[in-house]
Amino acid sequence: MAYSHERAINGISQQARNYFAAGGLGVVIGDGKLPRYGLERIIEVYYKIPVIEALNLTFDYQYVINPAYDAVRGPVNIFSLRVHAEF
Repeated sequence: MAYSHERAINGISQQARNYFAAGGLGVVIGDGKLPRYGLERIIEVYYKIPVIEALNLTFDYQYVINPAYDAVRGPVNIFSLRVHAEF
């Protein structure tokens, strides 16, 4: 069993801010608005459980402040379960 945590801080350039604020769309972000730009901050905690030699389950939690670089959109909580199998 393994417990771990990660932290990330992400930002975008002034040109990207202008593009998204003007209605630009991206692969992950872009809804035609960017009213309050803010650095995206992510805290992730996960716990990996080895089920058998070639199979692991990971329970994951992420807390995202300013998702998609906009303070209006968050914060958000993300819960997930990952399965890793090797054949």
